[in-house]
Amino acid sequence: MEYRTIGKTGMNISCLSFGASSLGGVFHEVDEKKGIKAVFTAIEHGINFIDVSPYYGYYKAETVLGKALKDIPRNAYFLSTKVGRYGQNGVNTWNYSGKRAKESVYESMQRLHVDFFDIINVHDIEFADLNQVVNETLPALVELKKEGVVKHVGITDLQLENLKWVVDHVPTGTVESILNFCHFCLNDDKLTDFLDYFESKGVGVINASPFAMGLLSMRGVPDWHPAPKELVEACKRAADFCNKKRYPIEKLAIQYAVSNPRVTTTLFSSANPDNVLRNIQYVEEPINTDLVNEVQKIIGNQMRVSWKNT
Repeated sequence: MEYRTIGKTGMNISCLSFGASSLGGVFHEVDEKKGIKAVFTAIEHGINFIDVSPYYGYYKAETVLGKALKDIPRNAYFLSTKVGRYGQNGVNTWNYSGKRAKESVYESMQRLHVDFFDIINVHDIEFADLNQVVNETLPALVELKKEGVVKHVGITDLQLENLKWVVDHVPTGTVESILNFCHFCLNDDKLTDFLDYFESKGVGVINASPFAMGLLSMRGVPDWHPAPKELVEACKRAADFCNKKRYPIEKLAIQYAVSNPRVTTTLFSSANPDNVLRNIQYVEEPINTDLVNEVQKIIGNQMRVSWKNT
């Protein structure tokens, strides 16, 4: 496993990291015991960064992850969670107030059985008033940083422009990392356009969703996937092509996602320990760059076609 330092945090983290959304049954029902084993498998095979959120499974992901973390030494992993996006009984809610952000951090600490977080992220800022994020949410998290509850502060979003806007409007060093998803994968490399900017600000870059929320998989996308039909069809053709080459598109996708050393780490999510181990094995093998080029030609004019967050 390759390790890279994220921004100026000093955190040396695995290039592939564990996203815990699957533990909340976000994509399908989860076997809790298998989910806990998936966490153990990740740590045992070199992954040392875990990301979660109270929003995933409406607190369930944090709860299940907490059961696993009770039996893992705290110095064996870096942990991030989020504030701002929540939900209950199938209804999404958002609250980016400073007061709620602080409360949320302490609630997450209880669910996860930890006494500090390595990173706290403001979650999906496109749903927030960005001025509130700048003037209220982030200052509240900086206060927790001064108290030692939080070591580093970050922001997450699908829209790269929002991430840049917030970094531009806060004091230097406030935002130490950004987490962006679906913009550094086989069908969309838009994140590369922003790397110079984030590096100039000393902001570390976390990539997520190497399979583009299922676009880059043989299983295909779930019904709720927001991608336009033409993009779904193009990625299906690419997946079929890889299958004929006996090179699973999932393998190519995850290898591609970790291929740029300027992107510190890529989060994937699985509650299946076999899938976790398979993905780790994939990144330890050399990527077939010729196949990358062929796949991207198949995707063609659907490259960099995105969608709105949901």
